Amino acid sequence: MRMGEGVEWGLHCCLTLAWLDKGPVPSAKLAALFDVSPTYLNKCLQRLVRAGILISTPGPRGGVQLVRAPEDITLMDVVVALEGRDALFSCTEIRQQGAAGAEASAREFAHPCGIATAMRRAELAWRRELAGQTIADLMAAAPTSSARRIRNSYDRIAACPAR
Repeated sequence: MRMGEGVEWGLHCCLTLAWLDKGPVPSAKLAALFDVSPTYLNKCLQRLVRAGILISTPGPRGGVQLVRAPEDITLMDVVVALEGRDALFSCTEIRQQGAAGAEASAREFAHPCGIATAMRRAELAWRRELAGQTIADLMAAAPTSSARRIRNSYDRIAACPAR
């Protein structure tokens, strides 16, 4: 399984917005802070807005900010907003197809596929783990120097009117 880079970007932006706690932050400034594509980052941020994680304020003093407190935003909230709710594994029941399926009895297929069951259990464990961690947990686990570095870097970027 591979998630898009938007998940990493979205989580870092949520963490940064929590650390900055300055009101609306322009998406262009966030893109400059991490040296990522402003266009793609903006698409990710808009998904977070639609999911109710961020709010977007238009205008020259506009930008994005967290809607909820960091302790109320789980990592799973961000993943679902950016990747969707679809299951990671889809069993197409190939065990019932072709020569292998033709030789099996119907009773053999009365129970779900063992592979699908194992994959579903693993996915549920993964989802529970992400649902149990919040942006506030990330903040608490990060070195204090990380928050300071982000704030200082943002202040330097914010002072540049060209970005």
